[in-house]
Amino acid sequence: MWIAYKTIVIKEILRFIRIWVQTIVPPVITTSLYLLIFGGLMGGRIGQMQGIEYIDFIVPGIILMTVIMQSYANTVSSFFMTKYNNSFEELLVSTTPNWVILLGFVSGGIARGFCVGLAVTFTISFFVEIKIFSLLVIAVTFFLTSIMFALAGFINAVFAKTFDDISIIPNFVLLPLTYLGGMFYSIDILPTFWRSLSAFNPIYYMMDAFRLGFLGVGSVELWKAFLVPVSMIIVLALVANTLLNRGVSIKTE
Repeated sequence: MWIAYKTIVIKEILRFIRIWVQTIVPPVITTSLYLLIFGGLMGGRIGQMQGIEYIDFIVPGIILMTVIMQSYANTVSSFFMTKYNNSFEELLVSTTPNWVILLGFVSGGIARGFCVGLAVTFTISFFVEIKIFSLLVIAVTFFLTSIMFALAGFINAVFAKTFDDISIIPNFVLLPLTYLGGMFYSIDILPTFWRSLSAFNPIYYMMDAFRLGFLGVGSVELWKAFLVPVSMIIVLALVANTLLNRGVSIKTE
């Protein structure tokens, strides 16, 4: 099992490193634009958010958004291509347990999220001084977020029939949830209705915990911020493993 797991993970890492111009460079450029436009040009007019300079306030959100999108994108694209090329049949006829296959693809998503997130953080350090309040909180939030969205990407890939199907969720679900999760603003400034609605957005809790790890400010108790992604991970992992066991949209006749 270890050999099978290691083989899948190495394949996943080599895949996104081989096309680093497409996987690492675009997020770095996007990050620079976010900081230039929202932090540099608009930050001075906005002033402070929760007692923090605006450009410092949005840094954790930008990094976490990168982790979310990259972890999701790696798993959904990789597993869909494996299905599309019919190479997944080789894994199905092997003795590799389905949960090992799932763990391998998810680990690949975590690896890409970490590498791209690190590159983005390094880029941000040229614009602002990166403050770290709790490295442990940052690390835990990163891993929980990366695992959760890698699992979500895997499930999306299972049901996807065409290449268009793997781009719908990131564009029409993930991006809106990320922006509404407090990436560019504090939830506390919202009206009561929208603040209550944000409580149903899991990204809000991750964003809040990640910002706490960097800046030491947050709106949600830390245990709640961790409980939400842990619960989501358990549900998504069970769903993904069940889909694999049943061979939904995977096994051929």
